[in-house]
Amino acid sequence: MAPYKRRTRNLYNPASDKPFSLSRSRAARFLECPRCFYLDRRLGFDRPDMPGWSLNSAVDHLLKNEFDGWRRKKEPHPMMTRNGIDAVPLAHPDLRTWRDDFQKYVGASVLHQETNLVLTGSIDDLWINTAGQWHVVDYKSTSSETPPSLDGEYRSGYKTQVEWYQWVFRQMGHPVSDTAYFVFANGLRGYRHFFNRLEFEVTILAHEGNDTWVEPAIFAIKDCLESDTIPDASPTCDYCAYRHEIGQATSD
Repeated sequence: MAPYKRRTRNLYNPASDKPFSLSRSRAARFLECPRCFYLDRRLGFDRPDMPGWSLNSAVDHLLKNEFDGWRRKKEPHPMMTRNGIDAVPLAHPDLRTWRDDFQKYVGASVLHQETNLVLTGSIDDLWINTAGQWHVVDYKSTSSETPPSLDGEYRSGYKTQVEWYQWVFRQMGHPVSDTAYFVFANGLRGYRHFFNRLEFEVTILAHEGNDTWVEPAIFAIKDCLESDTIPDASPTCDYCAYRHEIGQATSD
């Protein structure tokens, strides 16, 4: 394993007047723990890398391919029809950029003038309804014996994720509906044999988004970045608790 190196690039510099890019995932990091966010964006100490979710990425890719087929037809996917969703996959020339499938771009982005922060986010899909409103769509892969749900503390991050996207696209001037959709692909476990195949049950869940929290969070993030004081850790942050315990154990 390569030794850990403190990052020296893409750090916030309070003395710079250059716009600073802030992704949806980094904003989520701030909401989870301001201390971890500050250590990362100001000081260059990120959390340890997590292993990639290659199976989830494969399912996302296949879902995109499938919905793209109906996008080319300008028709709703049968799953949309079965769920009473009066919409079709949106055909837009910037969709590849907003998805950032090949990591060439930063996804959708908008400059927040008051803070000089560029807010970004990479979406999975957009659908357009007959009223001309856009629905933010996110694909999720799981394997659970219980039906997919948006309830619970863990799933609250799913909601803030799409609400961030809704806010960004509204600031870009697009007609975004409050209703976002999650396409859950649930890997089924109840088969006696594998036969080199994993079967999925796909469910679509709607979420009525409320993005009013986004701009206050942006101002709070800006204040955090401007500060020369490391913020307190979140009481629920496992990473900070681990750092604290290690520090206590090795200080003797």
